[in-house]
Amino acid sequence: MSECKFCCTEMKGVSVSKEGNSLLQDINVHFHCNEITAIVGPNGAGKTTLFRTLLGEMPYTGEIKHHMHEYEKRMHNPIIGYVPQHLNFDKTTPITTFDLFSACMQKRPIWTRMRTSLRKEVEKALAEVKLDYAIDRKIGMLSGGELQRVLLALALQPKPDLLLLDEPISGVDVNGQKLFYETVQELKHKYHMAIVLITHEIGQLELICDNAILLNKKILAMGDPLTVRQEAVRQKQFQVGGGLNGSTL
Repeated sequence: MSECKFCCTEMKGVSVSKEGNSLLQDINVHFHCNEITAIVGPNGAGKTTLFRTLLGEMPYTGEIKHHMHEYEKRMHNPIIGYVPQHLNFDKTTPITTFDLFSACMQKRPIWTRMRTSLRKEVEKALAEVKLDYAIDRKIGMLSGGELQRVLLALALQPKPDLLLLDEPISGVDVNGQKLFYETVQELKHKYHMAIVLITHEIGQLELICDNAILLNKKILAMGDPLTVRQEAVRQKQFQVGGGLNGSTL
């Protein structure tokens, strides 16, 4: 098991606005290593804005700090992995899973000579997300759940200090959802990384994360997943819909 060199990401008094509109207000939160934090909230609550801010894509006021264990040192350049909600591509493309990894894992063009160790590296990366069988499969032939695990495997190259998952199971069937979350839990225990995910599923929130945040431009509740879920229902920050358990945010 890998030791955790990373302690946490701290957002202190972070606010984001665009063209005079407030998108996030006074966000104060710590994302700790070896913990999964789920962010829930209605559409337009600022969930994706929070991720874009952590990724350095949005200007903000306040502070974002990345701390290490030793003597509370600050990390200036942590590695951040990101899994988007969807990958937009032509499903008729002949590109295979291996081709996709090759394009991402080496600097030279994929049509030039590849280093001999690359295939073994890709096999190892896919095995971590239970997808080694799909190395030569065309990406357009992958199921929604399989494609999301491919993106997860890519986000782990190199191993991140902070892993961001933006609604990673949207449109994925129940079995695919279960396998994805099982894989994420295994990665957390293996690498002790800090994981933050955006989700609309609240029915089994306590089964997929260690902590939860109810967000609607500002933090409305934070802490134990069950307590946050109950607070979301109490504040009517939800709607009934389809999904793994029938309750969505």
